[in-house]
Amino acid sequence: MAENFNQHSDVSAADLARLSQEAKSEATPSTARIIWDEFKADKPAMVALVIIVGFIFFVMIASLFINTPQMMQTDIMNYFDKPGTDGLLLGADSGGRSVAQQLIVGSRNSIGIALGLTAISSTFGICWGLISGYYSGYIDWGMQRVYDFMMMLPMTMMIIVLVTIIPHYNAITLTLIFSIFYWEGTSRLIRSRTLAESQKDYVAASKTSGTSNLKIIFREIMPNISSLIIVDTTLSFAENIGVETGLSYLGFGLPPQTPSLGTMIANANDSNNITQYWWTWLPAALEIIILCLSISYIGQVIRRAADASQRQGAAD
Repeated sequence: MAENFNQHSDVSAADLARLSQEAKSEATPSTARIIWDEFKADKPAMVALVIIVGFIFFVMIASLFINTPQMMQTDIMNYFDKPGTDGLLLGADSGGRSVAQQLIVGSRNSIGIALGLTAISSTFGICWGLISGYYSGYIDWGMQRVYDFMMMLPMTMMIIVLVTIIPHYNAITLTLIFSIFYWEGTSRLIRSRTLAESQKDYVAASKTSGTSNLKIIFREIMPNISSLIIVDTTLSFAENIGVETGLSYLGFGLPPQTPSLGTMIANANDSNNITQYWWTWLPAALEIIILCLSISYIGQVIRRAADASQRQGAAD
């Protein structure tokens, strides 16, 4: 009789624990749900998200149906055609080339370079900063001397020199060249935050329990600074669009006959284009402004969601 009572008591306790865990999981929203709720509460950010996602999908798909070499051929019959003339939605430039098609292909190139640069430079900078800030001591000293040396180099001049001496380069080569120099800011930011995190009690407890250093760095410290990483990565993406655009504007970006937002904005160097042929540069300038503002709105929402998720995890 007592054994049966104990058996039923064990089953009941197990059932209660299971039900309690299920209720807790149902009451605790997931990270994706938190992010979605933040977007629904912030209407400008929701509009920005729709703009960014829709525009990137449109650009990537539409560019597949455009023959770039044929598009870049000169057509004097369409010399500076106004928007809507001869079926040209945004008109033509000084070579009779479609501005709308150049805008699509140029956006794909500029956004693709910015995405690749952000992925490479942010990943390297985050890892460098985490390791430097966690170990400190001689390891931190040596890694920071490398950082100081890189910061001493004239970054823009070095990129221009490398682009000039490389005989044949493309978007991938240009992305790798940019990545050599654009990780320093992320590294210093992550290092300063990691130095503070490494002094907290949960890190000391993990060291005492025998957890490996890599697990502490990437499974405990990095999630706790995820909001900082998200904000920095988002702002870096917006900045990297400007990096490629600026160098292409100066003539040291993508090779000639390769459409880019920067080369389109460079049409504004001619005073006649500013006043008479505004459609050759204004659409590209407006696109960059809208993209950067939209990315900034999205980054703020994701940062708030990451902060809320961290507070929720700490409460649990």
